[in-house]
Amino acid sequence: MADESTSPPAPSAVVDEKLYSRQLYVMGHEAQRRMMSSRAVLIGMSGLGVEVAKNIILAGVSSVTLCDPESPNSFDLGGNFYLGENDLPPRGASSSSSSSSGGGGRGRAELCRDRLAGLNEYVKVDVASGVSSLLRDEAGLLALVAGATVVVVTVPLRTSTLCAIDERCRSSGACFVYALATGVFGKVFCDFGDAFVVTDRDGENPATSQVENVVTSNPALVKVLEDQGRHGLETGDRVTFSKVVGLDGLLSGDGGDAATYEVRVTGPFTFELPGVDASSCSEPATQGYITQVKTPVTVKFRSYREALTDHGELMMSDFAKFDRPPLLHLAYRALESYAESRGMELPMPGDAAACGEVWELARSMDSGKVLKNDDDAAVAADRRIVLHLASGSRSVLSPMCATLGGIVGQEVLKACSGKFTPINGFFYFDADECLPEAPLSSADVMPSGTSRYDSTVAVFGREAQMRLLDLNYFLVGAGAIGCEMLKNWALMGVACGEKGKIHITDMDRIEKSNLSRQFLFRNKDINEFKSDTAARAAMEMNSNMNIVSYQEKVGSDTEEIFGDDFYDKLSGVCTALDNVEARLYVDQRCLFYRLPMLESGTLGTKGNTQVVIPGVTENYGATRDPPEKSIPVCTLKNFPNQIQHTLQWARDYFEGEFKQSGEDVNSYLSNPNYAESLAGQQNSKVETALAIRKTLVDERPVSFEDCVVWARLKFETIFNNQIRQLLHNFPENQITSSGAKFWSGSKRCPKPLIFDLNDKCEDAKMRNHFDFIVAAANLRAHMFGIKGRTDEEYFVEVLQNVIVPDFSPIEGVKIASTEAEAKESDNAVASSAVVEEDVDQILASLPKPGALAGFKLNPIEFDKDVDEHMLFVTACSNLRALNYSIPTEDTHRSRAIAGRIIPAIATTTALVTGLICLELYKIIGTSRKELQIDAYKNGFVNLAIPFMTLSEPTPPAKTTAVVKGEEWHWTAWDCLDMNMGDITLEEFIEHFKGKYNLDVSMISHGVSILFSFFANKKKLAERMKMKMSEVVTSVTKKDLPPNQLFITFEIIANDLDTDEEVELPYVKFRFR
Repeated sequence: MADESTSPPAPSAVVDEKLYSRQLYVMGHEAQRRMMSSRAVLIGMSGLGVEVAKNIILAGVSSVTLCDPESPNSFDLGGNFYLGENDLPPRGASSSSSSSSGGGGRGRAELCRDRLAGLNEYVKVDVASGVSSLLRDEAGLLALVAGATVVVVTVPLRTSTLCAIDERCRSSGACFVYALATGVFGKVFCDFGDAFVVTDRDGENPATSQVENVVTSNPALVKVLEDQGRHGLETGDRVTFSKVVGLDGLLSGDGGDAATYEVRVTGPFTFELPGVDASSCSEPATQGYITQVKTPVTVKFRSYREALTDHGELMMSDFAKFDRPPLLHLAYRALESYAESRGMELPMPGDAAACGEVWELARSMDSGKVLKNDDDAAVAADRRIVLHLASGSRSVLSPMCATLGGIVGQEVLKACSGKFTPINGFFYFDADECLPEAPLSSADVMPSGTSRYDSTVAVFGREAQMRLLDLNYFLVGAGAIGCEMLKNWALMGVACGEKGKIHITDMDRIEKSNLSRQFLFRNKDINEFKSDTAARAAMEMNSNMNIVSYQEKVGSDTEEIFGDDFYDKLSGVCTALDNVEARLYVDQRCLFYRLPMLESGTLGTKGNTQVVIPGVTENYGATRDPPEKSIPVCTLKNFPNQIQHTLQWARDYFEGEFKQSGEDVNSYLSNPNYAESLAGQQNSKVETALAIRKTLVDERPVSFEDCVVWARLKFETIFNNQIRQLLHNFPENQITSSGAKFWSGSKRCPKPLIFDLNDKCEDAKMRNHFDFIVAAANLRAHMFGIKGRTDEEYFVEVLQNVIVPDFSPIEGVKIASTEAEAKESDNAVASSAVVEEDVDQILASLPKPGALAGFKLNPIEFDKDVDEHMLFVTACSNLRALNYSIPTEDTHRSRAIAGRIIPAIATTTALVTGLICLELYKIIGTSRKELQIDAYKNGFVNLAIPFMTLSEPTPPAKTTAVVKGEEWHWTAWDCLDMNMGDITLEEFIEHFKGKYNLDVSMISHGVSILFSFFANKKKLAERMKMKMSEVVTSVTKKDLPPNQLFITFEIIANDLDTDEEVELPYVKFRFR
């Protein structure tokens, strides 16, 4: 049933971790392998169909069969980014006949196939060849179900055909998904059978905690360490224990054979183990690790036929519209009834008679009394929704396709992998806030039949489309969200008119790991700039798009590029960033220039959107998450108890050994006044000087063998000698002054490691001893420009001849056991009287830079995506974890923690950009309707559960000031605008007296005070005659950039009548 002549070979069973790097932190290896052995059939290749196809191909579903022999029409172009106006059939030809296609007689599936296949070389994409028509060939459609894991329908089909496909899927063990995007309304239906097994309901990391003690009781009572947080368990959960100290080995069983125990929660930090009798144990457990075990669940679904009449519980998306899902269920049934009576033809835009007929059908089918009839307003509200649904039913809008395409794409991945909880039954979604109160007239919305913008015009009218064409937007970031945003904008026509322009900037270049979700990029684009490549790809979708790309960071240091004159021409800003600091900076720019800001972000299957409207909503930075807690220094140095601690320590060690030491040596060799610059390092000058001598003299290698010996001795120093010294200071049986065991609670008693080249850890199954030597030796060699090697035989031979000195504990060494002692120790070093003398002696013992002319080290910057770097950090972390009996982690998991990797998947990205672009429709203005704050929506989604909630934004906080006897409520969006030219300081002060009845007592600009009542009278007199820009340059000693139009001033002023200080916003002074 499929044409496979141009399909790539079947994918290998091995997961490409470079390509799927970020996605693997969402799905996991096992789920990814299941997807790589699955087949999806997609029926319908209009806008929603191509979105779903794009998302699941990027995700790596093994085989995707496309079925859609129908010719494209102009409505399709609003959502299908792989179709263009040249693909439309000639005017007058039937849009349902594939033989008359303008794309060389090909249907939508064939037209899209090659470009979809180019998204992922591991996915086989073919076109069903045995289906002649979506509406007339039911037998052909049913035949596609054979061998499919999931069948997805994204175009209107007869109810009888949909029921038949669903029943065939049920009988063959395939999952069924039906979804439609019609104007600003959409629906999704899922039937995964009577017994679908979900292996992981939510995708959250298993809850973990540490044992404080396990009481010798029946049943055993477990208390966790409170400083590590609540245990996060529920009664009925199952857990495993590892590295347990005490309880006579009752809860032992580390590794893959660990027993699981049921939990009965007794408090946020305590739980019992029913059936576990610890009353006969000789001692309680005092330490150990607890890990939640996720158990599969079986979910039962209704068939499509059953759900049509008894839809059951409907998933909500907006609790302000709690009664909307049942209404849309009825409205869609009425629309489908209308279409089936007319050969599956939907109403034309603005056809009032047809829309009215759909409304009457809804009333006649309302056996469940969904429609309100208690008052005229309620009836009108329901009628409005049904009429708008009918009028825009042919419209295919890119933002709706992106939103639903993300949701449906994730449902397909659930069907293929068994991971995450599917939508059970129907889900309805709408953005009716974008719409005018009543449908527009047919004259306003009539399609041309040849334009990409027919779908937008059909819903919002021609005036709205013109406003989209003339937008000037700044897109900050060209990663996953940036790519999806550009795609949506190209189809919407944003900045595709003569007056419009998009500015896009991103400093980064394309890497292989980007390709699984940043869909505008291909293998050939690796190492190219993201912004340039994304701009070119968007223009291929819509050649009329006016777009300028930059490779600049957006911040205070690039305000000569993105300055007053730049922002002054913008309609708004859209952020596609991956860090809070940059968002906060852009937020401040939007506040200053009073520009709308479209903000979104993702974290695996979770996504959030925020629309920021000047004067209407609070700004992005008005509310912030609390900062992350830092790890205490003494914990990192001597008392780790989590793998996060050992990984941070390993990263710090990498930084010091392979980067900082090289940079210090290079500074010494290149800076003639190095001794003077070193004098400024109060706390670390001796340490730095010693490190230079060690790197440049004592331990300088001349061969790779020297690097191997160095690595072996480092192993002994770090993982044996230092631990033995720690135990010398704090013996295993040490008792504190209060009588408690020193090594208890979060302080885990370490053990020195004995080097064993063949050792493999239980948890991560890694050869950490060997990996450490190989990675450390090669990194050391790279620093010194020596060629490395990795063959095991060589290392075995060299290591046999390494002489490791015996360890002798050093008396008098002070080791900080608390954070306070660590700070005290640092202060003691800083105040040492012999520091200067020591540094001078050390520097005098070094070879003179002139004697090493041309010599330079290669400092190594840690990169989480470089396997050699991660091998060292993982091995180093795991060895330290083994020192402290902490469960180890493999390289994949270590990379996520050490590299602070943000999990990402294409489905969530598509969804959040769709939601944001729906807000853009509102920002440009809705015909014949004035929008209030409740029309705008912030969103939070979690596709794993699944969960979506849209909510009204928060209004900005207000400050009250009394000016001229009247209250003025101002917000962060407000300022005192002065557009009077570059007036003098005297005129500036007089302006406030005359306009606001205020006596200005102080004027400042940044940290500089320009005017104050207590300043030198002579200087004040001079400044009074100077222009404001001259005052600023005179005081700050800095020239104003030529592209700067505004200067901001903060003023302190009192009311002239009451002498009360008046709290005012800043002054925005335009001097050019």
